[in-house]
Amino acid sequence: MRKIVVLSDTHGHIDSKIYKYLQNCDEVWHAGDIGQSSDIEKFLSAFKVRAVYGNIDGLKLRTLFPKVQKFKCEKIKVLMTHIGGTPRNYVKNFKEQIQDYKPNIVITGHSHILKIKHDKINDHIFINPGSCGIEGIHKKKTIVTLEIDESKILDIKVVELGNRSQLTQSVD
Repeated sequence: MRKIVVLSDTHGHIDSKIYKYLQNCDEVWHAGDIGQSSDIEKFLSAFKVRAVYGNIDGLKLRTLFPKVQKFKCEKIKVLMTHIGGTPRNYVKNFKEQIQDYKPNIVITGHSHILKIKHDKINDHIFINPGSCGIEGIHKKKTIVTLEIDESKILDIKVVELGNRSQLTQSVD
């Protein structure tokens, strides 16, 4: 059984509250807009991180991580990108990748809007973990945890890390 933490849109910030969840996980899946900071560098070296780069990520992160990740965790196929849309409204080239790869889990970021849904049309679990950074439109910092046991996706949970920040204003 694998314990996974899914996050996105850190924008260079790692909330100290996240370490409680990271210490017990086997892998971290980051859906882009990682950002650059010494905290991010420590995070990337301390944990097994599968990630994609996002639209704010510079050359260093684009060299380390691809635009799209296709991988298996146990017997579960995962497809992850930063800007991929949502069920019924996937970005065209990403929708084609979904249809070709037939993943069990699809992960996107970018919107800062938490969403977990069974995509009945493509028969997979869609996850956008929201944002756990302090920049953006979101009001709450969120991550998603889940477990994978062979071919089963178990115990999907949303973890709220607290209010975003007073540094930027959210859109109401």
